[in-house]
Amino acid sequence: MVEDRRFAGLDRLFGVSGAQKVRQSHVAVVGVGGVGSWAAESLARSGVGRLTLIDLDHVAESNINRQIHATEASLGQAKVMAMRDRIHTFFPDCQVNCIDEFATPANWPQLLPAGVDAVIDACDQWHVKTVMANWAIKQRAIFVASGAAGGKRHAHLTSMDDLSQVTHDPLLSKVRYQLRKNHGAARDAKKIGLACVFSREPVAPPDASCGIVGDGSLNCHGFGSLVTVTATFGQCAAGYVLNKLADT
Repeated sequence: MVEDRRFAGLDRLFGVSGAQKVRQSHVAVVGVGGVGSWAAESLARSGVGRLTLIDLDHVAESNINRQIHATEASLGQAKVMAMRDRIHTFFPDCQVNCIDEFATPANWPQLLPAGVDAVIDACDQWHVKTVMANWAIKQRAIFVASGAAGGKRHAHLTSMDDLSQVTHDPLLSKVRYQLRKNHGAARDAKKIGLACVFSREPVAPPDASCGIVGDGSLNCHGFGSLVTVTATFGQCAAGYVLNKLADT
């Protein structure tokens, strides 16, 4: 079968049973930007049979430096649709469910379709991330949260750890604070129970030579961005999910 040849490398790595679990899985990616687009690409290229992509944003020229679906041809297109179209160029049988909405504290987890096996949080709003994180911890879901990739230059400093051990990431630090303050996460615990992708590199502010002042947010609009970092975050998040799915 064509599908067997396409994903045979996964069989050899995970074993036939593990790779089959990946192919039969349904993964949601929340935020299909600099991190989420690369995560979705990696999941699809690893044979995940069903993907739900959640984002209300549209492809802009400023996305081209770091988002895999951002091309001249996709400018102005909904990011979820652009990502779906790209996935179907190499995996036409992948079922891609596009939800053209932003995740919010009011619509989570109702926004998720039934049967999702894992979630990648690649959004950049701390209040949404906090709600999703609290849900994931309570549900013991396969879930990974991405930290802020903006203001980072060195991809090799990317790391994965429990939220309690995250450093150099003001976005995840805010989420951790909110979970401890409002959702009962232990303050002295060495493990909160939330897997995170982050960088141990200090955040660099926008360079003064640009004559532009950042907007103060924790996303890539407020800081500079580099595809080697955003892509690495997305690859790490996808890899975490794939290994979890294969081993369940």
